[in-house]
Amino acid sequence: MTLAGNNFPSRHHDHAVCIESALVQAESLCRERGARLTPLRRRVLEIVWESHAPIGAYDVLQRMNAGGERNAPPTVYRTLDFLMEHGLIHRIESMNAFVGCATPANTHKGQFFICRACGNVVETHSEDISEAIEESATRAGFLVETPVVEVGGQCLECHDDE
Repeated sequence: MTLAGNNFPSRHHDHAVCIESALVQAESLCRERGARLTPLRRRVLEIVWESHAPIGAYDVLQRMNAGGERNAPPTVYRTLDFLMEHGLIHRIESMNAFVGCATPANTHKGQFFICRACGNVVETHSEDISEAIEESATRAGFLVETPVVEVGGQCLECHDDE
């Protein structure tokens, strides 16, 4: 994958490589964990990975049903829950949407940079940030359950366009 700046994908990278890599990893991880990556789960994961921009559940449903299928919202939500449970996707809380996880084999607390211009999201991992959140929470007498960090701004490619 060609990257612009650090982790943001170039607008011209071969996105099929991202999708194929995600599907191969998902197959392997599900097999290792004794979970099934059914055709439906595989299709939803593929739809999530069609872009580096977050996608909402109803947009996933619309793409699934574009070929005349008749999937219902609960089916998509259950499938998204399965994919999150197995670390294959992340929920972007501020957008009520989902992105693929580039490192699903590793349990982690990610931080997300969201480009407000192109909509792409990049996941990063910083133990320093995770530890700072835990330390601050401990000092405040707070138990962290969902340490989601989302930062809005612009990727280098979009910033250079201005």
